[in-house]
Amino acid sequence: MKYDKSNLEARALAKHIRMSPHKARRVVNQIRGRSYEQALMILEFMPYRACYPILQLISSAAANASNNLNISKANLIISEAKVDEGAVLKRFQPRAQGRGYPIHKPTCHITIIVKTKNQ
Repeated sequence: MKYDKSNLEARALAKHIRMSPHKARRVVNQIRGRSYEQALMILEFMPYRACYPILQLISSAAANASNNLNISKANLIISEAKVDEGAVLKRFQPRAQGRGYPIHKPTCHITIIVKTKNQ
């Protein structure tokens, strides 16, 4: 099957990642629009906890492009990267005199879409 490689895209999606969407967006904003190799280097040396799941997700999107669409990883660019809010885990911390203090543990959904570079 022949594909027009100018507008092909591969995506990877991670749901219910246990971190705040705000903290994940801080990392995703740094790699949006970068090439695949550049994004890997940036994520490798950033000091944030959100870098590891995003690094795995970019590798997964690149593997999808390589296996499903026969696109070389060297020609990939991060065309779209977004972080959406997931479900909030609601817990209670016991406090003095029988009270309960609510704790909200946020989750997020991260989507990475890679495309080929425009020559």
